[in-house]
Amino acid sequence: MHTQNKYTKLIADQHYVNIPAYTLESNNKTLKNFPVAYKTWGKLSPAKDNVIVVCHALTGSADIQDWWGPLLGPKKSFDYTKYFIICLNSMGSPYGSYSPVSERYHGEENFGDYDFPIVTVRDDVRVHKMVLDKVIGAPSLRAVIGGSMGGMLALEYANLFGAEYVKKLAVLATSARHSAWCISWSEAQRQAIYSDPNFKDGLYDLEEQPAQGLSAARMTALLTYRSRNSFEQRFSRREATNEAKLKMQNSQQTNKKRLSSDIEFKQVSTDTKSQSSSSSDTINSVPKKEDKLFSAQSYLRYQGLKFVARFDANCYISITQKLDSHDLARPSTPDESSLYAQNPDQALLNALANFTMPTLVVGIESDGLFTLSEQEFLAQNIPNSDFKVVTSMEGHDAFLLEFVEVDGYIKSFLNDGVENPDAHIVDSQLLYMTQAENSSGSIKEAIQEVKESLSGESGDVTDW
Repeated sequence: MHTQNKYTKLIADQHYVNIPAYTLESNNKTLKNFPVAYKTWGKLSPAKDNVIVVCHALTGSADIQDWWGPLLGPKKSFDYTKYFIICLNSMGSPYGSYSPVSERYHGEENFGDYDFPIVTVRDDVRVHKMVLDKVIGAPSLRAVIGGSMGGMLALEYANLFGAEYVKKLAVLATSARHSAWCISWSEAQRQAIYSDPNFKDGLYDLEEQPAQGLSAARMTALLTYRSRNSFEQRFSRREATNEAKLKMQNSQQTNKKRLSSDIEFKQVSTDTKSQSSSSSDTINSVPKKEDKLFSAQSYLRYQGLKFVARFDANCYISITQKLDSHDLARPSTPDESSLYAQNPDQALLNALANFTMPTLVVGIESDGLFTLSEQEFLAQNIPNSDFKVVTSMEGHDAFLLEFVEVDGYIKSFLNDGVENPDAHIVDSQLLYMTQAENSSGSIKEAIQEVKESLSGESGDVTDW
């Protein structure tokens, strides 16, 4: 399966394990002989007490180096000379674990959106625990760490297995339950995919997926990952540069090589002077020529093109539905007499009160998707928690972009409060400067760490 799956080929040096059987909590369906992909760094200690589980975000993969690379390495948060680091690919993702794509490459029934089962965050954690027990056999985890969807998984580890198994917990830009705001954004993105004629109720050919709808969904998502001020400062009303247009064209050519489906961005005129309300020629002239392309438009289009080339529409639907199911207090089986049925808010408070392990909660000041109040709620109701705020205009994606600050918080937490000795060397804002903007060369190494991510949620806005 993995030699045929074009998406797994994007992730180098993965390991795979076969799960004999698991019963999903959503519909009691028992899955048999399905894959889970993972990657590891470092070596197990003789006592197997140095395991750190890092959980990836929505469209991420098991390759931490791709989306949190500046945190991985000696003297960094994920120091593989001290710890055994493992990241497991979530189900529904096209990058190796059980998903609509993996079913197709098995050559079995052509699973689509209406056939592929709901796989919850809790399902992920229980399956990943099976892998950890079988492959590693560690009696406990030194820490579980994750941001955004990865933070949901980390919270669920603590919720299911407690402080005896999860010795430390660190969550960033996440929530105890998926909000109505987030659910609504996910629904809008799914509807963009559903409305594409090529979607075909999820039964499209792998090489002819609903590229237009998936691209629109990605562009919508990116707006929730950033803040208004971030876009205003990066792009303002500037027109797209020739370099940006060329980058878009190259991405479109790459997409055409990988998919027979194409993306056609609708063209509209922005020249108000050329329009006349009394002109019948204007009414009947189609298509209109696009005489101006704003930098912000070109950035979104580029990101949409790049995403279609490396992700699957049915997988995107599956994972966003997984997010919607997230609620730490939700019982696995419906029970009308439970506290959750009578008072879900109190049930959630009770669940968080059971988190007795040391916990780091990191919120982002400008996050409009997982608002700062949601992390404050976690910190206020988890007994042994430490709350930190990332001061950034970058919005939700700051947990993937403010490397220096995030690395300092996590490393200090793992080291029982020892501050990051390197935090003063590079200011986090300098990471966004290009070589041309910084002629001194003093932050050359930091700039090189901010690479274009294949699988991370963050888009490469730094050089646009």
